[in-house]
This record gives sequence, structure tokens and C-alpha cells, in this order.
Amino acid sequence: MTQELSFQKFIEQSDLPGELKYDFNEKAEFRHTETQRPFVFNYYENVLEKNSKRYQALGHLLEQYIYELLEKVCKLQKVYIPPEADKEEPRSFFFMSEKALTNHHSALLVLLQDHGVFRAGQWSQQAIIHHGLQHGSQIPCIQMALQAHYDVIVLNPNDNFVELKMEKEWQGLLTQNIESSSLKMVPGGNFFSLQHSPKCIPKRCSNTPEEHMAYIWDYFISKTEGKDIAFIVHGYGGLVFMDLLVRRRWEVMSKVYAVALIDSEHHVGHQLGSDVQLLAWIKHHCREWVTSPKPLDKPAATVFKKEFPMVSAGTEKYSLAPSSSLQSIFKYFKKALKARTAINFSQMPIVTRGSSKRKQSA
Repeated sequence: MTQELSFQKFIEQSDLPGELKYDFNEKAEFRHTETQRPFVFNYYENVLEKNSKRYQALGHLLEQYIYELLEKVCKLQKVYIPPEADKEEPRSFFFMSEKALTNHHSALLVLLQDHGVFRAGQWSQQAIIHHGLQHGSQIPCIQMALQAHYDVIVLNPNDNFVELKMEKEWQGLLTQNIESSSLKMVPGGNFFSLQHSPKCIPKRCSNTPEEHMAYIWDYFISKTEGKDIAFIVHGYGGLVFMDLLVRRRWEVMSKVYAVALIDSEHHVGHQLGSDVQLLAWIKHHCREWVTSPKPLDKPAATVFKKEFPMVSAGTEKYSLAPSSSLQSIFKYFKKALKARTAINFSQMPIVTRGSSKRKQSA
């Protein structure tokens, strides 16, 4: 994937070409272009603020780079939400394969990552930097899904607000969006206070990961007919999925055939309560892979979480759990889809010669 698109192009267009002499090698590992050594955070010796700003700039460049990989390597389409929004309005977006909503002959895989600074296409920014794209990005997962004839939707749940650099631009956008945003006046001043930053404005329909998920389900995923849907959710993504299950219970229970959770932060007691139907559904349609010293796929249930099968992710590192468990997850999906297909087939009415004659005589 790195041969098709160089990360250096993004660095050269930034303000830090001398401070970030890094690129991905042929193994998709992040290395210094001259020394071939891994990334070093402490570029400015013991100056935390400058090193942190450099690291943040790197994160932003990786974000843009992976967006381009999703479009050019994985051939996914970038979809802005809400579609009717004016181009001047801050908008979020997600990615999906070309026929994700129209191809009724393939299953659909939805990727929902943990909360944090990382955006669509990333499981872990830290893992990308220290272990490479094969482990930290969602691209190997997407490619595996496409090769297995899945359609794919890549969510962007952490893209919730836009930071405004200039006060005039900020105030102008506030005027346009003040009715729909959750802004509060700061006592004694003309500025507004938001949850994330004093100079940011929320993106409509994507204020939170939960809202982002619900919107894309309502206006995109739920519109598909006859598609079998699977989810891979990591960390906080598990909580977001359970929130969707509670909000859209009948749609989700009828359309989703399997959910692979990875070190999920959901809480069944708080989110699902004692709802017998939902508890029965997750028991039969969910499986969780957790960080553990045990080999991959070995049972790893705990006394606190035993509402559905739990197995080892084959690693003790949280950021590597998605890549470590990937092969196992797709085997689980294949088995679950086969079982769903068998059930659907068994429920089809059997047409006999006698029944067809009765229909004709009627």
C-alpha cells in the first residue's frame, strides 16, 4: 500500500519537513528516511511542549494520509454528512465501498473504533507510529473484507467538532450554528465554552460518537435491504454499538448477524439493564476478543463480563488487539453468516407438487 502513495509528500507540504524526516518502508513500518530508525518523540531535548506540538502535527498528517489511502488504495468513497449541509458548514464524513448500499448479494462490514484523536481508518495512532500500518490502521481489515466480497463502511466517530483559529471566522460560524449547537456563555466575556475546546464548534449530526453512529445507521445502513451486517468495534466503540442496539433494537436485531468486540468498554448492566430480549440477542450474536497472556482464541471470560463468549486476542497490548485478532474475527464472521443463511433457508416455505396444484385450483 505504501508504494502507491508516499507519506513524504504530506510532510513536504507541511511546516515541518526538517523535523519529520519519516516515511513508511516496504513493510509499512514508520521509519526515519536517513537512519531507518523508529520514531523518536524527544526531538527537542527535554522540551515537552515543542515535542508535543510536533507529535500532534504528525498525527494530523497521518490522518490525512490514511484518508487518501482509503480512497486511492481501498477505493472507498468519502461521504459527507449531513448530505444537505452547506459546504461552509463544518461537516463530518465517513467512507464506504461503492456498492455498500445497493449490492444485495454481499454482506456489509461496519468498522467502529475506540475514542481518541484518531479518525477513520485508524485503530490506534500510537500503533501506526510504533508498529506500522499493518497493526495500527484499519486498511488490512478493509482489504481482507473486500477480498472476502464484503462491502465496507468505515465510520469516523471521533470527528465531532472543528477548531477555529480566527475569532472573526469563529464568531461568524457561531452565528450560523448557534441554534443547533450546545454552546454556553462564559461569565464575564464574549467567548463561548464547548465540551472539547474554547474555540470549536460541533459538527451537526456528529456531536458525539453515539450521534455519529445513529445518524449513519438511520440514513445509510438501515436503508439497505436484504444485507447481512457485521460490526467490528474496539474499546469505546463497543459502548457506542450497545447504545445503538438499545435505540434501534428491532432494526439492529433483524439486520446484524454478528458483532466482534475488542476490549469493549460497554456496560451491559447500565446500557441493557435486565431486558431479556436484548440479553438473549447479544449472547447469540456477539463475541469479544480481550487482551490476555493466553494464546489467540482461548477462553478468557471474567467474573465481571460473561454475557457472551470472550476469548483471548493473542496479545497483552491494547493497541495491537485489533490486528492480532483479525484472522480469528473473520473466521467467526464466516461461521456466523453460514449459520444465519442456514436458518433463513430453513424458514423458507417448501413448495410441493400438491401445494402448487392447490394454488392453481384456487
